[in-house]
Amino acid sequence: MTFQSSYSPVRILIGSFVSAILVFLVMFLVRYLVSYILYTPDREENLIENELDEAVQDEDSLENNQEKKAANSTVEFQDENTEEIAQVVRTMMHRDEEQVNS
Repeated sequence: MTFQSSYSPVRILIGSFVSAILVFLVMFLVRYLVSYILYTPDREENLIENELDEAVQDEDSLENNQEKKAANSTVEFQDENTEEIAQVVRTMMHRDEEQVNS
């Protein structure tokens, strides 16, 4: 539109570059504000993340407890008589066979 007026070409180019820089800076600020509003985490999200972290920690402690119990049970089996263990295994296999045949 300014080419149709009587301004010199240098003045037109300088004006267009200045307006482009100003529009860029204004849009940069607008984009920053919009992204700040949209991506600021809410309190609920923080609470959910904290609950998930606690759940993971609880699962880890539960797994550690189960590993300790498993280690204790293997020690118990080592102390028992092997004939008694064999009898228990036979009984369990016999029950499984009865359930399959039923």
